[in-house]
Amino acid sequence: MTGSGQSVLTPHSGPEHSITTLWWVMFGGACVGLTVVATLLLLGWIRRNRDALPFGGSERAATRLVVGLGIATPIVLLSALFVWSDVLVIRSTAAPSPRSTALTVHVIGHQWFWEIRYGGSHASTANELQIPVRTRVNIVGTTADVIHSLWVPELNRKIDLIPGRTNRVLLYADRPGTYLGQCAEFCGLQHAHMELVVVAEPRARFAQWLRTQGTPASSNAGGAGLQLFLSKGCANCHEIRGTAARAHVGPDLTHVGSRATLAAGTIPNDRAHLTAWIRDPQQLKPGTKMPQLPLSQRELAVLATYLERLK
Repeated sequence: MTGSGQSVLTPHSGPEHSITTLWWVMFGGACVGLTVVATLLLLGWIRRNRDALPFGGSERAATRLVVGLGIATPIVLLSALFVWSDVLVIRSTAAPSPRSTALTVHVIGHQWFWEIRYGGSHASTANELQIPVRTRVNIVGTTADVIHSLWVPELNRKIDLIPGRTNRVLLYADRPGTYLGQCAEFCGLQHAHMELVVVAEPRARFAQWLRTQGTPASSNAGGAGLQLFLSKGCANCHEIRGTAARAHVGPDLTHVGSRATLAAGTIPNDRAHLTAWIRDPQQLKPGTKMPQLPLSQRELAVLATYLERLK
């Protein structure tokens, strides 16, 4: 089962259901209010040449109508909405206590990708956040550069990622599926290409995935591809656990071959797009910090094959 996209009106968690309900109530109230105002305006225009109110009554009745509909009713409705949103919605979407969650995941925003590290594990990935279904997950967010904002609309509210600070949000998916998130704070040229994919799956399958992601890559299996990765400058920005590549400027590539997309959802992770991305990243994602490397066609093919096998 897959989420419908980035819609706050299709909730798949308790917190997001509270937000959606509040939105519908406010939308319904706004529609009723607009209808009342429009009706009064229409009646006033129809009876514009008459002194009496549309339904009869004196000037005192007109004053009561203005006070009742224009002052008292808005105060009562806004007060009720304030209490409801504060008591029910804000508390249900508040940052979770680590003791109330089964899993902690650290998410670091970069220009322009998401670094993801799982607490209590060596697992590290990028742009694709795997969580077990029907499990309270504590997301701890921060940033490595500018202000970002992490938002998965179908699962919960957004949180700002501010330099030097951490914010937390609860992610809980009530059913297996893929839920799309996005950076919701303008953070530079490729802000629109900073997608986060949240995959909720059964706990046993997630546990297997986490074990696999926590294992290092085999340095003996790299061969010519690994040597190119180390000698051509890739290791100056990327980490491949189990090898001499230990940089943290760009995404961790230890299991990059298992990801569905590249460049934070910009392109699919297949042979053609991977090769094009290595050949000229600026053409696919202008402004990215990944440089164009001087590679021959043979070197490009060998390096792409090596990265494909990192699963």
